[in-house]
Amino acid sequence: MPHPKGGYRTKDGKRVPGSTTITGRFEDKSALIGWAFKQGQRYERGEISGLYEARDAAGEIGTAAHEMFEIWLDSGKINYDVDDQVWQAFQNAKTWFEGTRIEIVEQEVEMVSEEYRFGGCLDAIGVDHKGRYCLLDWKTSNKGPFVGWLCQIASYGYLWDLHNPDKKITGGFHVGKFAKESGDFSHFYWSELDDAWEQFKLFRQSYELDKKLKKRI
Repeated sequence: MPHPKGGYRTKDGKRVPGSTTITGRFEDKSALIGWAFKQGQRYERGEISGLYEARDAAGEIGTAAHEMFEIWLDSGKINYDVDDQVWQAFQNAKTWFEGTRIEIVEQEVEMVSEEYRFGGCLDAIGVDHKGRYCLLDWKTSNKGPFVGWLCQIASYGYLWDLHNPDKKITGGFHVGKFAKESGDFSHFYWSELDDAWEQFKLFRQSYELDKKLKKRI
């Protein structure tokens, strides 16, 4: 989900970080370092012309399927002019979603917490067949889920409950993941993420401390 152009701001007009910015500060970057090293080797062998060539090409299938799925959820429109892998990935996600009997009631909801001073943009809120509100998030990644994902969507759940006390998340948290290279679709579900929310609050505190410490070096 893209960050709002104007950023997130509290009522006093102060700009605050988004959930993904906060959790991203504490991600394990070891896999990225290994990937960059391998791409450097491929560049030296003349297999690619730049560091991000392989990344961009690999991300096309998963990203295209991801975007296609979100458009279908929002408007019901389907783009038939896509390659076979993108089409299959979209169909996998569509088949899964139709089987859930979840009705999407909100998409791309931007919210801010005045108390913890952070913002977030929720991918989707749905109501399941039991009438319970649930949070849905879509990812494009070859790996995962990760702890950072849980903390991020837990913070989204907090924001939703904060602004919608009569429609709190009681139906759990869904994550749909599109693999970058193949577009394969996977689904993950958690009935509650209380511990992830506690972790996010610690990340939020550490985020501010990290900024202060960096000014001292």
